[in-house]
Amino acid sequence: MIFKQVFDIKTSTYTYLIASAKGREAVIIDPVIENVNEYIQLLKELDLKLVKVIDTHIHADHVTGAYKLKQATNCATLMGEHTPADAVEIKVKDNEKINIDDLNIRSIYTPGHTSESYSFLLDNYLFSGDALLINGTGRTDFQNGNSKDSYHSIFNKLLTLSEDTLLYPGHDYNGKKVSTIGNEKKFNPRLQVKNIDEYIEIMSNLNLTKPDMMDSNVSRNIQLGAN
Repeated sequence: MIFKQVFDIKTSTYTYLIASAKGREAVIIDPVIENVNEYIQLLKELDLKLVKVIDTHIHADHVTGAYKLKQATNCATLMGEHTPADAVEIKVKDNEKINIDDLNIRSIYTPGHTSESYSFLLDNYLFSGDALLINGTGRTDFQNGNSKDSYHSIFNKLLTLSEDTLLYPGHDYNGKKVSTIGNEKKFNPRLQVKNIDEYIEIMSNLNLTKPDMMDSNVSRNIQLGAN
């Protein structure tokens, strides 16, 4: 397997390029529009063909590069079936398999940060989008976010994975690149709760400011960054 983690400094977003070393087919998860040329150059350097581009959810803090990548490479766009983006070509259900050559990616419906959030599991690599972060969890105060859903997605789905599962989040604001499910169970401060009510209390009192350009970004992302 070929694996590359690309960081966008402006929005602290992680984009992931995953490919089969055998057939040279690749998928990109959560691309940022300003970095599309960098992804294309990486594909060329590694002699890879991009076949699918995945967004874990409709992002508020950046514009997706999905449409631009499709225009450049003729790849297919993919999101979970709950997405409001009608332009998405492939909409996967919970627990559906996505095949890239000899790689098998499993979709996991993980609402909470947004109502359409999905995570994706490849072997022991978990790409959690904003559902579960390193030492944090995705905020739940806009885009049909829901703290109760977030709790169930994390505790009843993601934390049931093997403790050595590698966690690759959609963002990190402190320079961390990877964690494990085991580490998050032990050390993530938002997960050290006795019950769902305690988690909801934490999430209800974060008092975070909304991302710059949020409304514009969401509108553009529903069009996969096309307008």
